[in-house]
Amino acid sequence: MQPNQQRSQIKQGIHVGIVLKQDQRSGKLTEGTVKDILTSSPTHPHGIKVRLTDGKVGRVQTITKE
Repeated sequence: MQPNQQRSQIKQGIHVGIVLKQDQRSGKLTEGTVKDILTSSPTHPHGIKVRLTDGKVGRVQTITKE
């Protein structure tokens, strides 16, 4: 299981790349800093859903730094 699929690997304040709902087909990444973790389960096959500090919501695809 990849780190972006594990809730334990995602913390507030880390820099991540997410896919927004409207970008799921293209896979375009949006980068930002995690404000809130929205997925309550410990894992998710499509990535943990988060809200960034700028208010955008998407699923984590990459963790760029902690």
